[in-house]
Amino acid sequence: MRKLSTVILLALVAGCAKEGGSPQALTADDLAFQKTLQEEFLDAKPGTVIEIPAGLHALDRVLTLRANGVTIRGVGSGKSILSFKNEVSGPEGMLVYANDFTLEHVAIEDSKGDGLKINDGENITIRDVRVEWTGGPKTTNGAYGIYPVRSKNILIEDSAAIGASDAGIYVGQSHNVIVRRNRAEKNVAGIEIENTIGADVYENTATGNTGGILVFNMPNLAQAGESTRVFHNKSLANNLDNFAAKGAAVASVPAGSGVVINSNPKVEIFDNDIADNQTANVIISSYFSTNYYNRPGVDPKYDPYPRAIYVYGNRFHGGGDSPDGVELKALKVSMFGLNGHFPDVLWDGYQDSKNLVNGLPPAAERICVQNGVEVLNADGPDKYSHPKVDTASFQCELPKLAAIELPNS
Repeated sequence: MRKLSTVILLALVAGCAKEGGSPQALTADDLAFQKTLQEEFLDAKPGTVIEIPAGLHALDRVLTLRANGVTIRGVGSGKSILSFKNEVSGPEGMLVYANDFTLEHVAIEDSKGDGLKINDGENITIRDVRVEWTGGPKTTNGAYGIYPVRSKNILIEDSAAIGASDAGIYVGQSHNVIVRRNRAEKNVAGIEIENTIGADVYENTATGNTGGILVFNMPNLAQAGESTRVFHNKSLANNLDNFAAKGAAVASVPAGSGVVINSNPKVEIFDNDIADNQTANVIISSYFSTNYYNRPGVDPKYDPYPRAIYVYGNRFHGGGDSPDGVELKALKVSMFGLNGHFPDVLWDGYQDSKNLVNGLPPAAERICVQNGVEVLNADGPDKYSHPKVDTASFQCELPKLAAIELPNS
């Protein structure tokens, strides 16, 4: 493999693709490096370690791995950089179909589509990986940064995702997940756990996104999610205007959302620092509050309600003072005045009416908010006609969820 200084490599790549222009041809050195790397991906077998040297390495084609038991290792996410700014074949930066896979100490920049996508894998480790769109937040950026889907036993740690037009760190339709000590900035959704069973999300920092940390259940997917713990995180000032593509699910996330739970059961939110998110520090909502509700063909077995949501022991500060969207702005002004703010927890008010006893769901399915934190019931079902601030209705406890354990952690 060639080894050139970072300065020389930066000079080679600079100007290859102007803003809005067509991708430019790679240099001879770039093409030689890409050919060698692609051959290593194609020839890999269990036990192979593929080394990515220091430097900014310009590539124009997706890297695809289909072998189990492979490690791809750079020398640091600020040093070993794979740049897809001139990509002509992809659209992903790196696409993986493998078990027992590790990617560490590498950066993936400016892919046309998703940065790192992992399909149907088991025992996946992502460590000190940075995925970034260096031109800042744009709808034309790739949708997902770090993106394992339909996978099992996933560890994502000490990594960063910046500028994704959907979710920076996204885990979908998976089992047994730990997302820890990561940084998510300038994405639509900083960290998103979707239709996943068993996830621990902790010691992450989500700031400057549209929404900080999301736990969603979407319809018409292979499995419904449950049992996610969100704890020891910092979700701060996630007030970025939503730049998702029209029709994307996250296009409905209001700017200024700290932690959002949508249509998901058994979620614990505890011991987090959640501050200065201008719509609300915590939003608990149903599928009925989203702009994609009227799409035809929703699976009748889909459960649209959040159930068994437990919020306790968090540290809240600021937020709720400038909500996104005409309806929420009007609601804030009518209830709290021009200079007021929403309480720290905003609930859309939708609940399963067939399941209520004396106006409350069964004890095991309630929304419990402790430590005297106020909840605004926005009364979404009645178009915000009778909103109210409440604490007493949410004073309850739920069983604690078990910690996630991974064979590779």
